[in-house]
Amino acid sequence: MLYLHGAGHFHPENIIDNAFLESLDIGTDTQWTLDRVGIHQRRTVLPLDYIRHTRNHNPQAAEEAAVYTNARTGAHAARLALTRAGLTPDDVGLVVAGGCSPQYSTPAEASVIAAELGVDAPAFDLGTACSSFGTQLHFIRHMDAAALPDYILIVNPENNTRIVDYSDRRTAVLWGDATSAVIVSRTVPGPWRLCCSDFKSDPKGWNKVHIKRGSHFQQDGAAVQKFAITKSVSMVKGLRARCNHQGDDFFFIGHQGNLRLLGSVCKRAEIHADRHLFNVDRFGNGGAAGAPSVFSQNWERFQRGDRVMMVIVGAGLAWSGMSLQRVA
Repeated sequence: MLYLHGAGHFHPENIIDNAFLESLDIGTDTQWTLDRVGIHQRRTVLPLDYIRHTRNHNPQAAEEAAVYTNARTGAHAARLALTRAGLTPDDVGLVVAGGCSPQYSTPAEASVIAAELGVDAPAFDLGTACSSFGTQLHFIRHMDAAALPDYILIVNPENNTRIVDYSDRRTAVLWGDATSAVIVSRTVPGPWRLCCSDFKSDPKGWNKVHIKRGSHFQQDGAAVQKFAITKSVSMVKGLRARCNHQGDDFFFIGHQGNLRLLGSVCKRAEIHADRHLFNVDRFGNGGAAGAPSVFSQNWERFQRGDRVMMVIVGAGLAWSGMSLQRVA
């Protein structure tokens, strides 16, 4: 069994709205952007003047320009998760991190976040790009409970605007920065229970989405959109059967890639609009932090007995899913 005790999220203050992107003169306007991706705003760790003057031509320079590090945004999200769980950093016995663009090749980003929080515990990274959160919970759920500490902190810091080319309208309209965190336990019961989970990948498609070291984000947009919709619908159907879901007895949180993608998934999977939770329209594609940040933002609305299905896709190509139920 895997229990979830608290969830947290953090979005930086700087807002990239559609008017700002239009001012960059890269071939977008508000209607063009809404028609294609359904996104009004995104958040960024970069100063807007930096984006305006450089278009982020050099991602390595963006590391210096950013107003937050991954460690800082990770710590912000983690503190909220700890507060909701009624815990402190001293209670954390393991830190796991992962996402699309870690700031260091070595050490593990989990180590840097742990140090920022003052956590003295083992730390390692487990990542499958945007699908990392589902992958992390799936594998921890299957680990030997006796070998794990009581409380595990999972953090997904996704400040991916640092690797966006703001002269390329295809990717500039998508990304927003977000960080998520959860506290889980294999042994201590909590308010949420992970009922079932799954993880799959198709490595032959690895080159459809990639970020070369020191370079910008690149993807085959049409192929990735098709993959994301197909695999998301398949995962929803599989989880419905495995987790004994009846109709729309769950809230759905999908990969926050873009609103058009999510609309197609919900239509094909027959998920009603009032059961669909999302934030991509206001925060952009938050990578691995996108779906869990939606969960965290809705933390207070969920009631005992509520169920949440989360399905996430990412580079690799990889996809993961889970069903959660609030039990207390």
